[in-house]
Amino acid sequence: MPSSITPDIAGLRALSHPVRLRMLTLLRGEGPATATTLAARLDLNTGATSYHLRQLAQHGFIEEDTARGNARDRWWRAAHQSTRTDFRDEGVVDSDVEAYLTTVAMLYADRMRAAVSEMAFLPQEWRRVGTLSDWERRLTPARADELVARLAGIIDGAEDSDAEDAVPFTLNLNAFPRPGQRWGE
Repeated sequence: MPSSITPDIAGLRALSHPVRLRMLTLLRGEGPATATTLAARLDLNTGATSYHLRQLAQHGFIEEDTARGNARDRWWRAAHQSTRTDFRDEGVVDSDVEAYLTTVAMLYADRMRAAVSEMAFLPQEWRRVGTLSDWERRLTPARADELVARLAGIIDGAEDSDAEDAVPFTLNLNAFPRPGQRWGE
């Protein structure tokens, strides 16, 4: 599976729907599934689920898993391990970017809340790893861009483990100018 996709503006619009982004997250994290399975997980009807799956497939985020199922059951799998965003393109419309990023932020917050609520039930060795930390640095745009690229490189370089005690470990990289600043004053 290719490691990442950088969607065009139409792809960003498709991912701006929370159900589609949740479906993609499930397919990446839990592996291939049918519309029926995803409908049950997301509390949707299969017709709506199938529609959203077709939208994801149309934009290259998922593909049919032809090695599974039969004529009655279509299986779907993620086509990439991650989604990258690059907003430097002149063709990107700000409202489309904002809609996509709002959906991503909402889903990240939901996932963090779920992780925090489950912390007390984790095995002891897993309670000591991970962080919900934040740092603030005064940076120029060039230094901020360099820092984000270096952090992404570290994450990209981390290889999956085949060890028996390895589990899926979520990493979100969020970097942005502190909200509420007054620009140009």
